[in-house]
Amino acid sequence: MASVVFDKASRIYPGTTKPAVDKLDLVVEDGEFLVLVGPSGCGKSTSLRMLAGLEEIDTGAIRIGDRDVTNVAPKDRDIAMVFQSYALYPHMSVAENMGFALKIAGVAKEERDRRVLEAAKLLDLEPYLERKPKALSGGQRQRVAMGRAIVREPQVFLMDEPLSNLDAKLRVATRTQIAALQRRLGITTVYVTHDQVEAMTMGDRVAVLKDGLLQQVDTPRNLYDNPKNAFVAGFIGSPAMNLLNAPVSGGKAHLGDFDLDVPASAGSSVTVGIRPEGFTPASTGFHVLVEVVEELGADAFVYGKPVEKNVSFAQAGDEGAQVIVRWDPKDPPKPGATVTVAAIPTAIHLFDATTGERLVK
Repeated sequence: MASVVFDKASRIYPGTTKPAVDKLDLVVEDGEFLVLVGPSGCGKSTSLRMLAGLEEIDTGAIRIGDRDVTNVAPKDRDIAMVFQSYALYPHMSVAENMGFALKIAGVAKEERDRRVLEAAKLLDLEPYLERKPKALSGGQRQRVAMGRAIVREPQVFLMDEPLSNLDAKLRVATRTQIAALQRRLGITTVYVTHDQVEAMTMGDRVAVLKDGLLQQVDTPRNLYDNPKNAFVAGFIGSPAMNLLNAPVSGGKAHLGDFDLDVPASAGSSVTVGIRPEGFTPASTGFHVLVEVVEELGADAFVYGKPVEKNVSFAQAGDEGAQVIVRWDPKDPPKPGATVTVAAIPTAIHLFDATTGERLVK
């Protein structure tokens, strides 16, 4: 096993001036499951490919364990990669697919068979070892791709959106299997996804990227409870955190009749972050015109627009933005109604309206 270190690693594609990955400083501990997450184009897959040796590093360095691998060929980095596409050989059986890399490396047949059988047992693939990929479901093919990585016994696993080709129900089942398997094997793993629910449920730590820059790296719980800036606050959590720009006067921000204390460093307005479960029905406070109610059985979520004219959404130009309020599923309001809510004091997050940085109360 080994740790992974990105030491101010940057990648600038030819013909562009802005780095796809900009001075990435990140340490993945030995045996850790780290998830890289962010919107499309944020640099997460490029970072993974830099670690794999599939992308050049323009400045900085990457180390696996004590070894600088910045200029080492991919085959010599002792890593195994699982791609979005399964990339299985259609004419080979499951066992042959899983053992092919070992065969190319000159590993003896007995040793190959032993490793393949061990991986098949881990992944519940024993009954399918003689089948061809076309006779497998999508989830089974993905497990074969995982098995092919496991048999190599690498220092580091790299996974690039391996679940994106699976249907929603199978994704949930497979992500728990991958997380449990990684903990059993204890192999350092770097996992890329655009799905923040996947990131939160799988990673020991999660690194959030935007425009090639690392925004925050922390445990899922700390990312949720203490986002470093408005971007992380809005990206992590499902449904998303409400981010509203509110005017400030007299040391308080005003959301309708609901006033909240702000630090002296706040300007004429602040971005107020409140998660859907952070609102509570009240007789006076912030007024929301209900547009849609999602009834999910154990939960209900109210989606609507602020009635107050001096309150706006922090995401400039986001015409589809809505206020989201978690509601008692036994007594949800009707679309067209106006509800009044206040916020639980401990659930309020404040951010600078210009920079998006978190304000310390």
